Amino acid sequence: MSNIEFSRGKTVLSNRNTMIQRVLIVGATHGNEFTGAYIVKKLRNNQNLAQRSTFGTFTLLANPQAFAEARRYIDKDLNRCFRWEDLQDLTRSTYEEVRAKEINETFGKEGQTPVDVIFDLHTTTANMGLTVIIYPYSFNLKMAAYLQRINPLVKVLVLPESKLGYSGLPSICGLGCTIEVGAISSGVLQAELFQWTEALIDHALDYLEYYNRGELPSLDPMLTAYQQMGTIDYPRDDAGDIQAMIHPQLQFQDYEPLNPGDPVFLSFDGDDILYKGDVTTYPIFINEAAYYEKGIAMILTQKQEFELY
Repeated sequence: MSNIEFSRGKTVLSNRNTMIQRVLIVGATHGNEFTGAYIVKKLRNNQNLAQRSTFGTFTLLANPQAFAEARRYIDKDLNRCFRWEDLQDLTRSTYEEVRAKEINETFGKEGQTPVDVIFDLHTTTANMGLTVIIYPYSFNLKMAAYLQRINPLVKVLVLPESKLGYSGLPSICGLGCTIEVGAISSGVLQAELFQWTEALIDHALDYLEYYNRGELPSLDPMLTAYQQMGTIDYPRDDAGDIQAMIHPQLQFQDYEPLNPGDPVFLSFDGDDILYKGDVTTYPIFINEAAYYEKGIAMILTQKQEFELY
């Protein structure tokens, strides 16, 4: 696609005069996250809501079979199936792996209808509020800064650069973001979070319109965001069984500082298990239900300032 440049693992707009032409809004990448799925359905029934004058907007139910069964996935987490090497691997044949290839062949940079920007809509059982997750590209940082300016409650999570490539659905394009909203149970709609997500999409589409028109508002030169640093698993025994829970003082404290010596887990015997790190961190996705199977009790981040260059 001529207006996107893929180079050294980064995605950037090749020049300022190039316009965004196609945008994709995705729901049901995880089939039991209903907010995104029903927003996509609403947009399909009211196409004017997502349309702007300078680009076309497409919608996608990414995992329709899992959505029909109200399951996160059928065989494998779809949002872990989009690494370039995996998409080229002809031996990968699970439902989600085949579906990932179909999506890439349609909307990827060499697809039938390549898109410039992707918004992937998710929910979480963790108390993440309204979070924008981006790859560390200049375009994304500036867009996230705009969204945070419009709504100061928006948190921005910047994923670390990956030598192996990114596996999430937005990686087939690189520009855009994942919108993560919570806390909400899986398989549930909650009106307030639905409206939060709708409003954020609307603002993001406005940003792209301003970009195409060369009418972007001025932004602060620095963006306050969170950089993912690593993960912590639950304490387990030799058989792999969990031996402790998230500590009550930490539960629902996403984005709050966790200092060395603070309690992290509470054992089934009632003992506090303390954070042994050397520096203050800001945990997120605390006690996310879907991460139990991944061996993740929380993701650790550092609060940083990113220059908008």
